[in-house]
Amino acid sequence: MATQPTSVDFLLSCARHSRPFAADARFVADGQPKPVVVFVHGFKGFKDWGHFNLLADWFAHQGFVFVKLNLSHNGLVVGGTGDLEDLEAFGRNNFSLELDDIGALLDYLHTSGQAGIPAAEMDLTRLALIGHSRGGGLVLLKTAEDARVKAVASWAAISDVNPGWSEPLMQQWQQQGVFHVENSRTKQQLPLYFQIVEDYHQNRLRLDIRHGLRRKLRSRAVLILHGDQDETVPVDRAHQLKEWQPAAELRILPGVTHNFGGGHPWPSTELPTEAQQAAEATLEFLRRVL
Repeated sequence: MATQPTSVDFLLSCARHSRPFAADARFVADGQPKPVVVFVHGFKGFKDWGHFNLLADWFAHQGFVFVKLNLSHNGLVVGGTGDLEDLEAFGRNNFSLELDDIGALLDYLHTSGQAGIPAAEMDLTRLALIGHSRGGGLVLLKTAEDARVKAVASWAAISDVNPGWSEPLMQQWQQQGVFHVENSRTKQQLPLYFQIVEDYHQNRLRLDIRHGLRRKLRSRAVLILHGDQDETVPVDRAHQLKEWQPAAELRILPGVTHNFGGGHPWPSTELPTEAQQAAEATLEFLRRVL
């Protein structure tokens, strides 16, 4: 029987705000330094969504320290229900804040002993990011601005943090200060305050995925992974990312959807077949480049 991975839970803080947020790490404790992978969830997601704990265990068994976090304003509360409940925080989220949260986690991991992971288990010179959907765009941006990250894999990533806000929407949004999107899973009406648009305009260059790929990621290992049946982020976004950085590796998975076969809650003890495909493709990439 395979050794059960060690699981370490810890809390993070960020100088940008006063809201604590949770993270965890999984690894097979053997005293050997292992490459570290940080996984970033997408819009309306969280670190324990669906099959993500199974994914963490799978990578741990492959010889990695697998770390995942709740972005601070994703709607979860430390010690809460484990699902979206703080809608006010959700509405106050923005892209630069999320990049700062990821940076806070990377700083935390590089502070000896602070994360509760024995230093002997981690090789932070072999650090990679994986992100799903909106998180895929975030990890591309974070890699572009943080030299500590040696490789990055985007899963069903957005290619632009601006989803194409129309002028009529922008005018109404600015006048009202908020508009709502439905969480199809919970039927909650999730607020988005206009500050996310203001943050986008104030941080245009930092949040420009095309610029990051063209100018900053030419010397990094980049994997762009996408399913050809993605119903949320069209597969042409992956081809767009590849066009902006021809040196990146592009893997299109046939028959694979946006959530890689997963859902929340996930009732099985096995990874979805589609997620298994994505994990195996990413593993092969990481073993070559780290």
